[in-house]
Amino acid sequence: MSAFDHDHAHGDPRLSRRKVLECMTWAGTGVLWSIAGGVPHALGLIDSAQAAEPTGLTFLQISDSHIGFDKPANPNAIGTLEEAIGRIKAMPVKPSFMIHTGDISHLSKASEFDDADRIISQARLDVHYVPGEHDFIDEEVKLYRERYGRGTKGSGWYSFDASGVHFIGLVNVVDLKAGGLGNLGAEQLAWLEDDLRGRSKSTPIVVFAHIPLWTVYPTWGWGTEDGARALDYLKGFGSVTVLNGHIHQVMQKVEGNVTFHTARSTAFPQPAPGTAPSPGPMKVADDKLRGLLGIASIIFKPGDERLAIIDTPLQG
Repeated sequence: MSAFDHDHAHGDPRLSRRKVLECMTWAGTGVLWSIAGGVPHALGLIDSAQAAEPTGLTFLQISDSHIGFDKPANPNAIGTLEEAIGRIKAMPVKPSFMIHTGDISHLSKASEFDDADRIISQARLDVHYVPGEHDFIDEEVKLYRERYGRGTKGSGWYSFDASGVHFIGLVNVVDLKAGGLGNLGAEQLAWLEDDLRGRSKSTPIVVFAHIPLWTVYPTWGWGTEDGARALDYLKGFGSVTVLNGHIHQVMQKVEGNVTFHTARSTAFPQPAPGTAPSPGPMKVADDKLRGLLGIASIIFKPGDERLAIIDTPLQG
């Protein structure tokens, strides 16, 4: 969690009309979000040579760095995180802050968190974290909490406000259920209900957690067992965006007032749901790896809440 206050937006940059009405190419190792008119829109992490100038508050999402991972799917997870941060540093218009949606480390080792902190800090952005299940492996489950959990509730949940938007960081990796499904638990759900109580229904809400709150593929544990209860508390709000990681690929769903979006990993890809015997690191040819971590195109038109996200490889 961050102790910074983001209630003051950075300047008043304007979005390039040509880039908006056409499509924007971005590095899929992170997602750039812009909030304009109270509605978050995914702009993508845009290459510095093609950077649009977003309107209002912008923030980045990165996920699943898995620092410490060194298996054939990507023996250099540090290097690909460095590439992602390098792209962020090259952006001519800096976002207001960054959200990391979990699995910072691979085995919850102090050295892994040290490496992640060293690299991510080079972006010179305030970062808000939520844990992934790989961040809670250490015996006393304290390394994540000592570094990122100060000032949070329970196992690390919290909320903050930025430029009129209410952000909520949830933890659904502590008490995993059958098949690895995420779980929020009664205490956190009660806190969430209280956190939202009395807020204007016109307040834009951004929720972020590691495991998807919607059921992507329960056979692989890609969902949160009690996620529907959390979403019930959000039904009355006009604009709700839910950001997750965990599945290492972009998937999006719009359901009523809620837009769900999962992010790519900066470390390694996973198979599409049901296309392999089980989830896990997916080995591809070395020259294909960055294609699966890398580029996507987004078609974004003003007033259109649905985004067309088209995967495009960094190479080839």
